[in-house]
Amino acid sequence: MKATTIYDVAKEAGVSIASVSNAINGKGKIGKKKRDEIFKVMERLQYKPSVIASALMGKKTYTLGLLIPDVSNPFFSEIARSVEDLAHQAGYSVITCSTDNKDERVEKYIRLLEQKSIDGIIIGTGVENTDMLMQLAGKSLPIVMFAREVSGLSVHSVLTDDFKGGTFAAGHLLALGHRQVAVLSENFKVSSSVERVKGFKFALFEAGAAIEEDYILSCESSIADGKRAAGELLRRDNRPTALFCCNDLLAIGALQAAREAGVAVPEELSVIGFDNTILSTVTTPALTTIAQPMEQMVKLVFELLIGNLGDRDSTKQRIVMQPELVQRESTARPPKEVTQKVK
Repeated sequence: MKATTIYDVAKEAGVSIASVSNAINGKGKIGKKKRDEIFKVMERLQYKPSVIASALMGKKTYTLGLLIPDVSNPFFSEIARSVEDLAHQAGYSVITCSTDNKDERVEKYIRLLEQKSIDGIIIGTGVENTDMLMQLAGKSLPIVMFAREVSGLSVHSVLTDDFKGGTFAAGHLLALGHRQVAVLSENFKVSSSVERVKGFKFALFEAGAAIEEDYILSCESSIADGKRAAGELLRRDNRPTALFCCNDLLAIGALQAAREAGVAVPEELSVIGFDNTILSTVTTPALTTIAQPMEQMVKLVFELLIGNLGDRDSTKQRIVMQPELVQRESTARPPKEVTQKVK
């Protein structure tokens, strides 16, 4: 079957070849109605402009890269879908890469995206080797950091005030009367999780309470590892009455561990997560969590990236969004006997 060419599209749409090219590249004085007609013809004829040819000519490829830790994590899958929806509306495609927060994967995917001559990249993954990102930024490729930041890297960033989110979690548990608390943290190289733990510890300190370091466990970001770590804590003689989990996946794992150990939530153990993903509403009990304003964050990230495509020397912005405590059913006052013992 003969491949569709730009000449076929122009003939079918009743316009010149130049008009089709301008519509694809966002140039020329083409009205929205005519541009939409041209795109509909392209879709009907299954015409795909040559990305490689466009890149060689120094034109946009209308392709963006998205690096996230794990597309199976509901928080990041929701982000990926939102980015794709916004990109589609703007005429872009998105290549999504799951890195597992591993530098070797990040490096591999960055090389791949460079080969694809992408127009810009959104980085929402943990990176330990910051030199890699410094080199990438030095190539004038537009970059926006999402829910992450790297010290010394001059790029746009949109993130949640993770430190404050950690203080909210601690404040909520303290207000309920908990003093025997523990934390399930993501891998310590993930900057957002580090800040959440710092905020949690700071709020405890301000209240005259404290947490022992061996009650802060580093986990892989998965339900299974959250279950493992929570199970370890619940088997201790002096087990905690409350768990702060640095994302909802870890919190769901903690709920599973409690159920298997015969520990009632929230009567014997309170569990609080972070992210407010869709999963937090379908657990039993429903999960108390710290919400990130994900929809607004994605829109800001996309606007900064697309705006930066035409002005790479623009002043870099660091936008910090405010978290919010969403109280559901997984937190309550500690057992009376524990409260009396602490007093």
